[in-house]
Formats: sequence, structure tokens, C-alpha cells
Amino acid sequence: MRVSAARRRGLSGLALLAPAPALAQTGGTSGGLNLTAIALFTTVVMGTLYITYRAAKRTQSASDFYTAGGRITGFQNGLAIAGDFISAGAFLGLAGLVFGNGFDGLIYAVGYTTGLPIVVFLMAERLRALGRFTFTDVACTRLQEKPVRIFAASASLVVIAFYLIAQMVGGGQLIRLLLGLDYIYAQFIVGLLMICYVLFGGMVATTWVQITKAVLFLIGGTVIALLVMAHFGFDYGALLRQAVSRHPRGESILAPQFLSRDPVSAISLGLALMFGTAGLPHILMRFFTVPDARAARISVFWASVWMNYFFALVFVIGFGALALVAKNPAYVNAAGGLIGGGNMAAIHLSHAVGGDLMLGFISAVAFATILAVVAGLTLAGATAVSHDLYASVFRRAGASDASEVRVSRYATVILGIVAIGLGIAFQNQNVAYMVSLAFSIACSSTLPLLILVLYWPGLTTRGAVTGGCVGLGTALLFTILGRPVWVGVLGYATPIFPIDPPTIVTMPLAFLVCYVVSMTDRSPQARIDHQRGASVGRTAPPASVPAE
Repeated sequence: MRVSAARRRGLSGLALLAPAPALAQTGGTSGGLNLTAIALFTTVVMGTLYITYRAAKRTQSASDFYTAGGRITGFQNGLAIAGDFISAGAFLGLAGLVFGNGFDGLIYAVGYTTGLPIVVFLMAERLRALGRFTFTDVACTRLQEKPVRIFAASASLVVIAFYLIAQMVGGGQLIRLLLGLDYIYAQFIVGLLMICYVLFGGMVATTWVQITKAVLFLIGGTVIALLVMAHFGFDYGALLRQAVSRHPRGESILAPQFLSRDPVSAISLGLALMFGTAGLPHILMRFFTVPDARAARISVFWASVWMNYFFALVFVIGFGALALVAKNPAYVNAAGGLIGGGNMAAIHLSHAVGGDLMLGFISAVAFATILAVVAGLTLAGATAVSHDLYASVFRRAGASDASEVRVSRYATVILGIVAIGLGIAFQNQNVAYMVSLAFSIACSSTLPLLILVLYWPGLTTRGAVTGGCVGLGTALLFTILGRPVWVGVLGYATPIFPIDPPTIVTMPLAFLVCYVVSMTDRSPQARIDHQRGASVGRTAPPASVPAE
């Protein structure tokens, strides 16, 4: 009942991976296993491990570990940022949403691609000019360091934890489907590989794994789209006509309907997608890997190019799956539903148009994508512990680069173990909810702090921390009381809080609290914050305010 309720919500969150024996029930299997997929999967994993081995030789300092020494070019970093967004969840989830909801499924793609240039162009240059390793460094150029770092690190870890759950569950399901292993063993494989990527290679390995899988995903998506179009003689109209004939709602799937059904939730979802992405810690870290602010701007340009191109392919892939897979007896179960659920639409389509080879390639790249995203998340979390907390709060005078990197590696192992446990514990939960919650928390906590630090001289430490905590707390509370948890997980008939996601309330509330508390703050620290606020936008930032 709870799972079906979550599925009926359709656009309530990112659709990721559904636990079902999709690969084992498609062609090219032997003894229940797809040997072609396994071979390609092994090749991709070994290739990424080799990248990690090479990267480990170049990781000598804290700067190398956290930000690849600032040696990544704008073009390379743009591909890596695109790789963060072009995840298996986005690929499989967006295709699944288009498969089930038609045009409405593309709201996520529009949110990602519109939000990145609008928001990040406001932030990328200043982040790179003012920060060292994390976005918290930027906030501490003009606010009191200790409370800001504690809040920012805590918010980052909460966002990362919920994002990790979705990726770990998705990776575990793919491993289970590919290798036929028990889910628990699959989780350990994902966790151990993730730990290896971060522990030995740091940001260098994470960046190059992201670049590699982004290129592979762009190639794979292009090939699938071309094969689909070739099936219809490169007539997109013919593709849409067949897709419409396969969907119960007919031609209505070609028009947006979510906005008219629930306009407040639709606008709230758009806000979460557009602004939440720019508050994700593992995305913000990318702007410290390039040598200067100009390279940061170039990164955004190339990331936008590749993301727009890839999400344009979703139009073809999603409707192609609807046209070629929806009524194909090889891919539907006895009840007429898609084997593995709508989230497996792209996987089935890859087999329908390219056979075992394409199925194996897409499955392997999807898994590499999950590993890369998980590695980036883990590195961001480890950095929050080692740099923002250990080195900058608890051991301000006694933390060397070597000890900081050592603590970061310890944190990586602990986060890996925690991620494995969370992946096992949430095996049967709606992973889409976890991702939407991560976006909601990011744009209601870390993003207001960052925007106001960069652009409003009147922000005070008390205002920033109070507003951030209010945004963080209300985002969590309203999501629990809303449809994702109250109905989809707990099984109640109606939610207490009706707006899903709650971003349209929680994000403005965080900004408002930051403003009101800052304007009424008459503390001695507020006077210092106002003086430092005059330096906002300068190339050379002032020193961080000492921790109490």
C-alpha cells in the first residue's frame, strides 16, 4: 500500500531505481545472469579503479585531496559538474517519469538546466575568489567562524546523508540485478568501492571518474536516441504518435498537467530543483578545483551545454520507451506493468534497440555513475568533518595538512560504513523521497546563508545561523508531515502539510528569518559582521573571524 501510494505521486520526487529483477528477465542471460552486462560492468569498474590508482600518485597535500590542487581546467570541471547532474537517477528517473507522465516528467530536466546558469553564475566567481576548500570558507570570510562552521557542516551532512541513501539503494539494486547477489552483499560492494575512490584518490580521482562516466553517458544516451529515431525513420512525429497510442491518457501526455492540478506544489517543486542544486555541498566544492574565477565561469558554461544536450535526449528516450517497450510482452509482466517498474524504462529500451551489448553498456555506465556521485558526496561529507570541524573549529592552531587529510580519510571510512547501513535499512523505502528531501534541505539552509553572505552586507552571524537552522528544521518537519512520508511511508490517507515539496514555504522563511534577526541584532559581534560586510565582493577576502 505504501509503495503504491508513493508511485501514484508521480512527480513528488526524483524517480530513481526500483528493486526488481529487470536485467535477469531480459535477453542475453545465462543461468539468470546477463554475461555481457557483467563483462562490461567489470570493465568499467576496473577502469575507474585504475583512474583512482593513478590519481593517488598525484594526491600529496590537503589541497590535492579536497580540490585537486586547483588544477582542473574549466572544460574538465564543466564535464565533471555535468557528470554530477547526469546521474543514473536523473537518466533512469527522468526517462521513467516521461514514460509514466509524458511531458510532465520533464519538469525535473527544466529545473536542473534552468537553475544551474541562473543560480551558479551568481555564485561561481565569488565562490572561487573567496573560498579555499568549501563554501563554508566563504561564509567565514565575514562571519564568526565557529558557529557558522558548525551549522554549515551539520546541514551539509544532513543533505549528504539523504542523498547518499538514494544512491546507495540504487547502486545496490543494480549490483543485485547484474550479479544476482543478495542485496546486503551488493551494498557492501558499493560501499567498499566508494571508500576506495575517495580514500586513495580524493578529488582528483572523483573528478576524473565523473568526467569519464559523463562522456560514456553522453555517448550511450546519444546512441540510444539515434537508434530510437532510426526505428521511426528519424520522424519524431511518428515516434510521438506511437507513444500517444501506448499511453492510457492519450494525447494529454503531450501537454503539461501537473501545474494545473496542483499549482502551488508545482511551483514549489520548481523552486527546489532550481535553487536546491546550487546549495548541494558536492556541487559547490567543484568551484574550488579550478585555478581562477574565469575557469569557474567556463565550468558553468560547459556544464550547461552538456546538461542541456543530455536532457534533450530524454525527450527521445522517454517517449521512445513508451512507444517501443510499453506494450512489448518481453518487457511487461502478467499484470501488464513494466518489469521493474517505470524507472527501468530506459534499461528495457536499451535492450529493445541495442540488444545485450547496449543493455550491458548502459547498466555498467549507470553503476559507474552511481559510484561517482556517491564518491563526490562522501568526499564533501568527509571535508565537512575534517576541514570545517576538525581543522577549523577544534584544532585551529594544531591541525597540519597531513593530520587534516588523515582525519578526512577516517571520516571517509566512517561515512562509508554509515552509508552501507543506511542503504540496507532503507532498502524498501521510496528513494525518490530521499533525493527530494536533500534538495529541499539544501535550498532552505545552505543556499540562503551563501547568497546573503555574498550579496548582503547586513547579514550577521546570529541571523545566518538562526535563519539556516529554521530553514533546516522546517524543511525536515514539513516533509515528514507532508505527502512523501505521512502518506507514502507511514500510510495515512491525507498529509498534515499539503505542499509537496515544502520549498515554497521553507526557503523564503529561511531568508526572512536571516533578515529579521540580522536587522534586530545589536550584539558586539553584529557590529564586527557589519564592518566585514563592506568587504563583500572584494577579490581579497578578510581573515576569518576567530572562533570563540
